[in-house]
Parts: sequence; C-alpha cells; structure tokens
Amino acid sequence: MLEGYFPILMFIAVGLAFGVAPVAAGWVASRVVGSHKPDQQKLSPYECGFEAFEDARMRFDVRYYLVAILFILFDLEIAFLFPWAVVLQEIGLFGFFSMMFFLAILVVGFIYEWKKGALEWE
Repeated sequence: MLEGYFPILMFIAVGLAFGVAPVAAGWVASRVVGSHKPDQQKLSPYECGFEAFEDARMRFDVRYYLVAILFILFDLEIAFLFPWAVVLQEIGLFGFFSMMFFLAILVVGFIYEWKKGALEWE
C-alpha cells in the first residue's frame, strides 16, 4: 500500500536537496573563504553617501502606491499590444476592434484617474 507513495517521497527529497544544497554550499564557502564578521566600513551606508536620517520603515503616501499600481496597469497594457500587433494580419477586423475596445476602456480609466487627481503630486 505504501509502495505507491515512494516516488512522491523521492520527489520531495530530491527537491529539498536541490533547494538546501546551494544554500548550505554558500554558507560553508563563506565560512571557509570569507571573514566571519564584516568590518565597520562594510556595514556603513553606501547608496547615498550620507547617514540615514529616518527609519527605513517610514510610512509612504497612498498616492505613491496608486501611481505605482497605475504604472503597472499601463505597463501591462503594452504586454498585450506587442503580440496583438504581431498577429494583426491573421485575426482580422474582429481582433482589431476587440483591441480598440480594450484600449478604449483603458483610456476611460486613465481619464477618470487624471480627473480625480490621482496623478497629481504635491
């Protein structure tokens, strides 16, 4: 009865081995080759060139997230436009007007967000 579960057990074991082995190898290599404690210069801030003046976990304005979501939305629109443009000859007028309908919905949404002031940054 349990013989049927042996392949599943082996699949899980091999998956865990492939997941854990690189992490363990990196840890062992860092212990053998590298130093165990980084110096102060490596722990200092380096991105801006000066010390941080606020906590990294500060609150952001909701408009920041709204602009980010709108960017993703209109960026994904382009992901639909490229394949559509490639096969436009094969899909004919139905495909053309379907995409125009899709773009019209997106334009209406964009105008709505613009009129609501979601894209204004103070």
